[in-house]
Amino acid sequence: MTKIRKICLLGFGEVGEVLAKDLAAASTIKLAAYDLQFHNPQSQPYISIRSNPQVDMAASASDAVAHCDLVISAVTAAQSLVAAQSVCASLSPGTFFLDLNSVAPTTKISVAQVVETCGGRYVEAAVLSPIMPKRMNAPILIGGPHAQDFLPAGINLGFSDMRFCSAHIGPAAATKMCRSIMIKGVESLLTESLLTARHYGVEDAVMASLHDLIPWQDWPARARYMISRSLLHGMRRAEEMREAADTVCDAGIRPHMSSGCVATQAWLSQFDAALKEQELVSMLDGINTARARAREGEGESEIEQEVQHDH
Repeated sequence: MTKIRKICLLGFGEVGEVLAKDLAAASTIKLAAYDLQFHNPQSQPYISIRSNPQVDMAASASDAVAHCDLVISAVTAAQSLVAAQSVCASLSPGTFFLDLNSVAPTTKISVAQVVETCGGRYVEAAVLSPIMPKRMNAPILIGGPHAQDFLPAGINLGFSDMRFCSAHIGPAAATKMCRSIMIKGVESLLTESLLTARHYGVEDAVMASLHDLIPWQDWPARARYMISRSLLHGMRRAEEMREAADTVCDAGIRPHMSSGCVATQAWLSQFDAALKEQELVSMLDGINTARARAREGEGESEIEQEVQHDH
């Protein structure tokens, strides 16, 4: 089994910070990290890295990967290929490159070509749940020609539910993208349904009716959680759904639902102030109030205009 002595965390958002804490707690492995936002002291990645002294904050992506045995890429979908290109010249021969990013199979293949050209060993990965609350115990599918070689090392690091998917690059990503169509699609439909229901004052009746189909124990709490994910991570999730739409297109299917989900997720991100509301109805009112204020003031956002135009 390959000895992992130093790890680079490429991207220090929610996933990167969780991995940093868990890897540091479980071993004496050296950790380095780089995020594009490290140059902004007001950004969350900068604040997070400063509260994790066990991780060396690198000045550049190339500095972060120097002398590493493993690079874990956990950036936004739109940065997946760019991130790999930024470290290519500095990868040590034989370095594992674990690609956790939520992107289409074709994007994974493009990233793999960059990594392999530079002498790295690319491992496709697909995280099949939110990183929280399972953290490193989240289910992860891995694939590609180096996946089986990496699997024992991954499990030894603490990825307890890491499983081999395929020797080919693509099936793990396709699994993730098809899951995302359902998860982000349900979030988007639920938000559209309940915002409209709240406008007409029928949200309780709608949720009571839906309970017959989906018997959640606490519908308001579950609905609030699902809507909050879009408010908090809408732009990131919109990028992921663009990759999902590409995945659908590559299957020869028109991505009507996935494309609509891109617009909805991006649109919702502008209403993150409603996250402070702890009750579903208050959150819905916060979003609707912000929408009304935008229409009365400076007008609808470009995203909302796009949604209206598509309609």
